[in-house]
Amino acid sequence: MAASATAASRTPQDTSALVSLDEIRAAARVLRGVAVRTPLLPADDLSQRLGDGAIFVKPEMLQRGGAFKFRGAYTFLAALSPDERARGVIAPSSGNHAQAVAFAARIFGVRATLVMPTTVTAVKRAGVERLGGRVELAGKTTADRMERAEQLAKESGSVLVPPYDDARIIAGQGTAGLEIVEDLPDVGTVLVPVGGGGLSAGVATAVKLLVPTACVIGVEPVGAAKLTRARAAGAPVRLESTGGMADGLLATQIGTIPFAHHAAYIDEVVTIEDAALAPAMRHLLDRLKIVAEPSGAITIAALQSGRVQPRGKTVAVLSGGNIEWDGLQDVLAHG
Repeated sequence: MAASATAASRTPQDTSALVSLDEIRAAARVLRGVAVRTPLLPADDLSQRLGDGAIFVKPEMLQRGGAFKFRGAYTFLAALSPDERARGVIAPSSGNHAQAVAFAARIFGVRATLVMPTTVTAVKRAGVERLGGRVELAGKTTADRMERAEQLAKESGSVLVPPYDDARIIAGQGTAGLEIVEDLPDVGTVLVPVGGGGLSAGVATAVKLLVPTACVIGVEPVGAAKLTRARAAGAPVRLESTGGMADGLLATQIGTIPFAHHAAYIDEVVTIEDAALAPAMRHLLDRLKIVAEPSGAITIAALQSGRVQPRGKTVAVLSGGNIEWDGLQDVLAHG
């Protein structure tokens, strides 16, 4: 059933263990002058066709490293002690987290090893290596990468930088939500992609704590409906497998810490078919002159496909744009 932005504020039983607004604001201070403060851009065509209020996009492909992940990675590394940084860092990632950690590590002068899938796209691997990170390939799943990263961290003494299941990461990603409300104080609906859950947890936390009446909707691929399954079960559930075009959203399980934030602050979750992603990418290119990877365009797909009926002023978070030229041509020509 299509989602609508009619839900009132969710009132969680206890939020004392969750990332606070003060922690997100502290992350924003750490990121000031380092991360890009991405704008809200009006999506006039979508506003005319779909909304009863203006629709905007928040283009995180303009962020350093080409995706929102830099926010969390830099926040995490900034919180480490000099001794911890001297040991180096290791991160498991399908691509965007790896590039973000490599970028942040270069800024801090830290050695970085990135554990990526054997199926990683050429542009994402090249991005890591260009930033000075060392790439190690391990399997195809989130579990494969995490297992190898944990093994390497134990062997080397390096610090593991989790992709999403960490309060510092969530606080960093939550700065995107803080910016949304600062730029649009009367926001009515926010759509945010759901992968492992760091971005969606952080954005939802910031938005709901500042604008309790806003409706926050998580958007995930049909082929990786890990939050949908978790909400039905009341706890994170590991999917047997995931697949689809949105390679940045194919985690097999929602993070434990993100799920607690989702339970408190996410109003609804919708799933999107792969077939809706290419039209969304084309719309962003044609109408807003924005290049989005499939994961980054999934919130626009939710609007175009009718899975979400926005109410009031609406923001679609575009999580990233790391797609190589050949891949973009293939998606847009045959998608």
